[in-house]
Amino acid sequence: MQTLTAMLGHRAMSSRLSLLVDLASMLSREVDLDALLDAACQRVASALRAERATIWLVDADAGDLVAKVAVLPELSVLRQPMGRGIAGHVAETGAVVRTARATDHARFDSSVDKTTGFVTRSMIAAPIREDARAPVRGVLQVLNRIDGPFDEEDERFAVALSVQLARALALTTLRAADTRSPGVTLRGPFNLIIGTSAPLVDVYERARLAAQTDATVLFRGETGTGKGLFARAIHVNSAREGGPFITVDCTTLPAQLVESSLFGHERGAFTGADRRVLGKIELAEHGTIFLDEIGDLPLELQGKLLRFLQDRAFERVGGQATLRADVRVVCATHRDLRSAVKKGTFREDLYYRVRVVEIELPPLRVRGGDEIERLANHFAALYAKRYARPEPALSPEAIAKLRAHGWPGNVRELEHWVESAIVLAPDGRIDAHHLPLADADPRSSQRPEAGASLPLGLRLREAERRYAEVVLAAADGNATEAARLLGISRNTLARILGRQAAVRPRG
Repeated sequence: MQTLTAMLGHRAMSSRLSLLVDLASMLSREVDLDALLDAACQRVASALRAERATIWLVDADAGDLVAKVAVLPELSVLRQPMGRGIAGHVAETGAVVRTARATDHARFDSSVDKTTGFVTRSMIAAPIREDARAPVRGVLQVLNRIDGPFDEEDERFAVALSVQLARALALTTLRAADTRSPGVTLRGPFNLIIGTSAPLVDVYERARLAAQTDATVLFRGETGTGKGLFARAIHVNSAREGGPFITVDCTTLPAQLVESSLFGHERGAFTGADRRVLGKIELAEHGTIFLDEIGDLPLELQGKLLRFLQDRAFERVGGQATLRADVRVVCATHRDLRSAVKKGTFREDLYYRVRVVEIELPPLRVRGGDEIERLANHFAALYAKRYARPEPALSPEAIAKLRAHGWPGNVRELEHWVESAIVLAPDGRIDAHHLPLADADPRSSQRPEAGASLPLGLRLREAERRYAEVVLAAADGNATEAARLLGISRNTLARILGRQAAVRPRG
């Protein structure tokens, strides 16, 4: 009997340790954040022998608690004010709560149970934060241990797990925008992909639906819009996520080696082929192959790719045997394939085969200034950590300059700008002069009258703010010059831009 008890205890400990390892392994991928939290909740409930678990996040923008996904099939999203219920109390105070009779606890709120029909009996609620002095990012709530009340060991594990969850969140795009303040910022549904603007809503929905199937997907969009990130997101959130994700850049392959690279070759197939080599398609077995810039694929190879898409059949170069591969295909291009079909440089039948699901990614310039600022802060935090710089802060002049730029290179160009600025600002403060010259991009304007086009329907205060940002950027971040061009004082300019303190003069 003692041996069995020890074995069960060992298994429980192994389950708890593997939970931490599994969560950590998901953080470097473009996983659906809802799925990440859902998986965490299910594993926590299992490790603690509980009926349910919920991860509440403190929404830094809304100031309340949100459970985007939990082991709660009755509701997809839960929200409640800070301070309400046991979870709200833990989020507000940072105290740990363990109770054998939740209904007897002074902070218990029965409203969720009334909504879901679930009956809460026992509970552990622990603050999600990196240490006792750190701001609270959320609350881990575990409900109803199956074989009796939660004990001290359960509480210690829940607290340790909450610390690991806080560290895990810091590595995702759910991390805090301000490390000194409570909460996290909800930046988008996929980890590592930043964006909440309206133009991305349809992209997220299509990508999520496509991930549920094996349909071939074609991403269209300008260079630097994130086609590769979304391609990986489809793979990571599909049934093939355990298989390989193989990328083929069709622009970098020599024409004479494209077929061999895709389909492999047999020994002796050509000069220098001294052994059999598997192609990218075979290497992607049970996974996904991403054909980047498929519009550059040589015309003579397009027929063989078409056959593979139709039948999943191919031959290696120099081989006679017909082979098959269980591979999902995702493609991307910045080219207008319809025009290429008309010109005869892209096969029409292949065009219709690759665009079973077509997803167009919007350029950065149409995603709005708020999105540009959000991305800039994300990249600043990322590269500050990589280059061991202090916590970064973008000055209002730098933000205005970023907002006013045309971004022909899209998100990739913005990332390079911010990385450069982090390198050139060892104190962590990024000013406009740390950024590349605005006139490096023909879409940017050094003249306020050329770059001040505003959409109709803006409220006067918002239109005033946007125009002031354009003028400030046109003056290369020089607040004194921008105020002169506008015919106002620098303090008035600061107030228009929504800052409490006066704009710091330049030069």
